[in-house]
Amino acid sequence: MFSVAKEKMKPIISVEVDESEEIFRSALNNLKEPFLFFKKENQLFAYVVIGKQEKEASSVELLLEHAKPLESICHLSEHISLPVLFQIIGEPFAIIKGEDGKPSGYIRREDVLAELFKQENKGVDLLKIILTSIPMGIFVLDKEKRIINCNEAGLKMIKSTAEKVLNFPAENIFSRSHINKVFSTGKTLLNHLEITNEMGVLVDYSPILNYDNEVDGIIIVAQDLPMVEEMAMEIEYIKDLNKDLNAILSSIYDEILVVNAKGELIRFSENIIQDFWNVDLNELIGKNILELEDRGLFTPSVTRLVIKKKKKVSVVQETHNGRKILAVGNPVFNKKNELDRIIIASRDITETTRLKSELQEMRKISEQYKKELDDFKSKDRFLKKLIYCSPKMEKIMNQVKKIADFSSTVLLHGESGVGKEVIAQAIHQLGKRSQKPFFKLNCGAIPENLLESELFGYAKGAFTGADKNGKEGYFKQADGGILFLDEIGEMPLHLQVKLLRVLQEQEVIPVGSTTPTQVNVQIIAATNKNLAKMVEEGRFREDLYYRLHVIPIHIPALRERTEDISLLAFHFLQQLNEKYDRNYHLTPDAVNVLEFYPWPGNVRELQNIIERLVVTADDPAIDAEFVSQFLSLGYEHKKMKPVITRVIPLQDAIDHVEEQLIVMAMNQYKTTTKAAKALGISQSSVSRKYQKILTEKNIKNENLFTPQMKADSDYFI
Repeated sequence: MFSVAKEKMKPIISVEVDESEEIFRSALNNLKEPFLFFKKENQLFAYVVIGKQEKEASSVELLLEHAKPLESICHLSEHISLPVLFQIIGEPFAIIKGEDGKPSGYIRREDVLAELFKQENKGVDLLKIILTSIPMGIFVLDKEKRIINCNEAGLKMIKSTAEKVLNFPAENIFSRSHINKVFSTGKTLLNHLEITNEMGVLVDYSPILNYDNEVDGIIIVAQDLPMVEEMAMEIEYIKDLNKDLNAILSSIYDEILVVNAKGELIRFSENIIQDFWNVDLNELIGKNILELEDRGLFTPSVTRLVIKKKKKVSVVQETHNGRKILAVGNPVFNKKNELDRIIIASRDITETTRLKSELQEMRKISEQYKKELDDFKSKDRFLKKLIYCSPKMEKIMNQVKKIADFSSTVLLHGESGVGKEVIAQAIHQLGKRSQKPFFKLNCGAIPENLLESELFGYAKGAFTGADKNGKEGYFKQADGGILFLDEIGEMPLHLQVKLLRVLQEQEVIPVGSTTPTQVNVQIIAATNKNLAKMVEEGRFREDLYYRLHVIPIHIPALRERTEDISLLAFHFLQQLNEKYDRNYHLTPDAVNVLEFYPWPGNVRELQNIIERLVVTADDPAIDAEFVSQFLSLGYEHKKMKPVITRVIPLQDAIDHVEEQLIVMAMNQYKTTTKAAKALGISQSSVSRKYQKILTEKNIKNENLFTPQMKADSDYFI
């Protein structure tokens, strides 16, 4: 630290910028120092060097044109530290502050340096301080190429001392050729390795030029190799990292662009989308790619969206040639959370979009095929649930399969319980309307005053108590499907007229409305009455009869197809066993009894009898004696007649009747003696023929009742 001699301080002569010309001229004439200072609002802000030309200036304004600001001028107290000396060296003077902190004078640079060398502290060497402060090795050479000065850092690098270096030729340590080249050319030589057994440094040779631009000496700057190696390793690491990043970018399928916050392209990957840019991307480096959107090259610009939203953005761009590009822009922020970079990954999805469309079409076709296959499976499952083996039912089912593909009106007639509803469901399941509704309406089960509104629906407010929103009838609900009208013979005459209109016009008029509604419904009617006779008696409209009698199907009674009795009996028994976790079975003689019973209630009666047997049986084996107890109830034996279901040879018919009589006699009288007396033949004949019948029936049942026939089913005929 140095103190400033007060006699070296110069007074500050200043003028206000708005002073009168008289005061300005007086201050200028009395000025003995080379510097005149300017004040504004009593604050110094500039100075001007006063020479002969400046003294002749006529006004403050002219001097202000040559004035220099005081920002770079050092402000000192009476004591000066070494770092401040570096600031003083660069300016012509320094301002001295008084104890009150205000400028009290100034000191010229020359006086400061002169004072520095006069101070008693002989250890102060400004040049030495400067050289020591530099972390690199510094060696100064004169014209004779000798080392005349150096710093401690340099001595450590060459592993030597000042006594062995100063005033010795520099070529003892550094390259002679490089030194000579700098002296001869006056040019700087950079980054030259100097490696010996004692040292390893990186050296720069820089000439010291005089005012005549001649080389007066050289400054040699040395860097220790460990530092250089560390820098080189860091550079090599960055190169390797850059190489890895380039390899990663080149291996990525997407096109990668790096854009700055202004939208200017910085770099791009090797994978470029063909036929997209129509220009060499190298030509776009440093240019704003937002302009490309304005030129119509693509739209929309993901760069513009990221800059606007400051978040990740995904868009599908469409080019002028119709290509579709998926572009994903990711923002990169700096430490101040400001947008710094935008990384854009783009992929051509034109082909992907096409394949996606094709895939969607294939899925639609596949779903259609699946639907058709499900329909086939559904129809197949339904057919397997139909239990029959008689030729009559086989003929009926062949007819059902044919008419199922049409929408013709079907009339089913037969006794109660023969399975008319099952045939109607078969037509629905096997036909083109299987995916549409199937509605059933029993015309005899609904009161006459409600039947019309149930069939045709009603408009809002049609009658007292009607729903305020109206109601759709069965015809409207079954639109596109099938409406099964059971017990059609019970329909009142006035409704038969409206039904006839629906069949003719394919339209319905709700109750309380005059507006017809188009419907597409297939009608299947069923009855256990003789409609033709009812027409003759005037209880059924003739025109409706012929409208319904398009495709008549007669379903035979169960007694007319005895081949189905055993199959249906075993089917119902299996269902009940599974439902109640039982193991009941019918003995062969029990099956014979079931087959010889006339079944006036048809299939429905058979199902009820089997359930009654299961509920009341004590033994898992249900025999003929147990079955007979239920079949005889409410049945008069005098009504029993031999049943022949087809034309057969006379002897076969006789044998068949004989078999029925013997079985019935045994079921009723239990012993061969009593049966023989009732039949009017010998006991031995009854015994022999009954044993033969039982043996043949047992063999027949085993052949007919296959595993497939035992399959579970919810339907029967």
